[in-house]
Amino acid sequence: MDRYDLYELCVTDAPRLARFAHAAHGGDPRILREDFCGSGALARSWPRAARRARALAVDLDPEALRRAAAPGVRTILADVRRCSLKADIIAATNFPLGYFHQRDELLAYLRHARTCLRPGGILLADLYGGRDALTPMRLRRRLQTPSGTRVDYVWHQAQADPLTNLVTDTLSFTVRTRTGRVTRHPDAFVYRWRLWSIPELRDAAHDAGFREVDVYTRMGDAVDSRGNLYVRPHEPGEPIDENYVVYVVARGPRAGRASKRNT
Repeated sequence: MDRYDLYELCVTDAPRLARFAHAAHGGDPRILREDFCGSGALARSWPRAARRARALAVDLDPEALRRAAAPGVRTILADVRRCSLKADIIAATNFPLGYFHQRDELLAYLRHARTCLRPGGILLADLYGGRDALTPMRLRRRLQTPSGTRVDYVWHQAQADPLTNLVTDTLSFTVRTRTGRVTRHPDAFVYRWRLWSIPELRDAAHDAGFREVDVYTRMGDAVDSRGNLYVRPHEPGEPIDENYVVYVVARGPRAGRASKRNT
C-alpha cells in the first residue's frame, strides 16, 4: 500500500460522503466536482451514488490525479480557482479551505465556486474546531485490513498559533504485514492550514453571494425503504461536540423549479 491507499483507508469514507452530498443537495444532482481532489476518492465514489452521475476531479498534483482516473470521472490538472467547469455539487472536503490563509483569498475561491454551480447547486466543505483545535497533539489509530495487515496511523498537530489560527499538521503511517514486514511512511502528508471558524466561513459564504448556508454535524442517521439518506442541518442552540468536524453546505443560485430538500 502506498501513501494514497493508506490515506483512503485511515482518513476518508468516500462512499458515505458521496451519499451525504447527494442528500444535502436535496434534488437530483448529476455532476460532482471534487476540488483539491488528491487521489479523487470522492469523485470515484460519486458515479455509484447517483443516477446517471459523473464526476470531475480537479487538482494541481499529476501523481494524485492518476489515482483519480476511473469510469465516470474526468480528471483536470488545474488550480481550482481557474477551473470553470460547471457542477451540481462542488466538494472541498478534508479541510482544504485552510490552504487560504487570508480572508480575501477565501472569498475569491468562494465567489469563483458559486459561479461554477448549476442552478440549485451547492458547495460542500468541512471544518474542524473546538476545545483542542489549537493544541499541539498526537492522535493515534490502529486498523487491520481483511488480509491481516495492521496499519498504525498518527495525526500530529505539530504547531498551532492562536494569534493567526495557523496550524501545521502531519499524517504518518506504519504498516505491518502478517509476515512481519514493516513499512513506515513518516510525514506522508504535511499541511499548513488556517483554521476557519464556523461563523467566519458562514459570513464569507454570504459575502460571496451564496443565498443560504447550512451546517451539518452528522452525515445522516436515517434511511428510507428506497435507500435514501435523510439529513438535517444543525439548528441554533443545539449542542455541538467539544471537538468537532462539521460540514458546511452553501447553496448557490436557485433551480428553475423548487427542489425537495431532505429534512
